[in-house]
Amino acid sequence: MGVLINGKELAEKMQEEIRLEVQQLVKENLQPGLVVLLVGDNPASKTYVKNKELAATRIGIHSKVERYPETITEDELLAEIEKYNQDSAFHGILVQLPLPKHIDEEKILLAIDPKKDVDGFHPMNLGRLLAGAPEMIPCTPYGIMKMFEAYDIDLEGKNAVVIGRSNIVGKPMGQLLLAKNATVTMTHSRTKNLPEVAKQADILVVAIGRGHFVTKEFVKEGAVVIDVGMNRSPEGKLIGDVKFDEVEPIASYITPVPKGVGPMTITMLMMQTVEAAKRQELEK
Repeated sequence: MGVLINGKELAEKMQEEIRLEVQQLVKENLQPGLVVLLVGDNPASKTYVKNKELAATRIGIHSKVERYPETITEDELLAEIEKYNQDSAFHGILVQLPLPKHIDEEKILLAIDPKKDVDGFHPMNLGRLLAGAPEMIPCTPYGIMKMFEAYDIDLEGKNAVVIGRSNIVGKPMGQLLLAKNATVTMTHSRTKNLPEVAKQADILVVAIGRGHFVTKEFVKEGAVVIDVGMNRSPEGKLIGDVKFDEVEPIASYITPVPKGVGPMTITMLMMQTVEAAKRQELEK
């Protein structure tokens, strides 16, 4: 039976620590601020933004959500980003993805001041991560690293397999594991013999975006299994990329969905907003 990695519990504990730090910073006249730019009304995006807003309020971060119609032009959105780049009351700027088809996501992410890119998606921040000198790290992989830390899961010399190669999770996850001296194999939907490759893993991180894709055939006895997936089953239930009931008995550690990786993503966003505030204050 695998030990359940309780992301919700760990997130609550870390958020309380961040709350106390923010309280102290406010006493020193530094109020961390985060602005979220939300375009259109994608239901999943709205839920994420609401959760971010609630967490920020709880922690004491000054937060603002700017809501724009689906019809906003690329230039108008770029002008909004520039406005917040210049606004010293906000230390973090987050553009909620996905954006409507007529807006170039890459252009938008490039426009955010890298110092305020609390999501860690700016090419400069991804480059820093690749060079081994990270400043802002994509929040989901960062949260996963904190889970390994909290549960004393040693990564040194271990075989780590990442399923999924997105810029948001898969690629940065590989870099963070490498930095802890794991031996990393990056796989994806086109990988040949994927179950056999995955079965070599001591650490298996699954972020492929397909419900119940990973079955017991993919998992070695005693592996640590991290499920990043958030999918809806045909019955409308929230499920991960891993078939939990099959895999849990053979894993040594496993994250549930929900209450696994999700709460940690938001926690790291809050943490990076506070870190950004402190750095920007020093640079004044």
